[in-house]
Amino acid sequence: MTQPSTGTKPETGRSTATDEIRPFHFNIPEEELTDLRRRIAATRWPEKERVADRSQGVQLATMQKLAAYWATDYDWRECEATLNALPHFITEIDGLDIHFIHVRSKHENALPLIVTHGLPGSIIEQLKIIDPLTNPTANGANASDAFDLVIPSMPGYGFSGKPTAPALFPAEMPAAFRSPL
Repeated sequence: MTQPSTGTKPETGRSTATDEIRPFHFNIPEEELTDLRRRIAATRWPEKERVADRSQGVQLATMQKLAAYWATDYDWRECEATLNALPHFITEIDGLDIHFIHVRSKHENALPLIVTHGLPGSIIEQLKIIDPLTNPTANGANASDAFDLVIPSMPGYGFSGKPTAPALFPAEMPAAFRSPL
């Protein structure tokens, strides 16, 4: 996926400007989606597994069904629109551009909370929790339960820069994210 015009150098993920917080919006070029669909359709599948259960891993039929879904049924534009409806930003932390979603609660005194995705994973895993955490009163809870959310893309994932040296381990992430966002 091509990084959009955000003031970053895609090959390094390094900022071309200062470490200021910069708005981020992305667009998946149609030619990249067409190429993805072509490559999925061109997959050379292995022979069917020789057992009737999953003891040797994911079964061929399951993988073929998943690939067909990504190639023909998944609505990439809907995903793009869903993500772009949220406030996205990029800032430099420890020399690497980090992408993040920042959703502020409408409730006063909302507690700041950083929510990270798993490895491997993406910010998409966190979309379902944004409204309940930032707008608790609409979800049966109290205003005192509100959070202001920062949801970063981990280095090397999503729209964050790709480290050129060994990446941070999950235990090191909290220290990296202490930088003011």
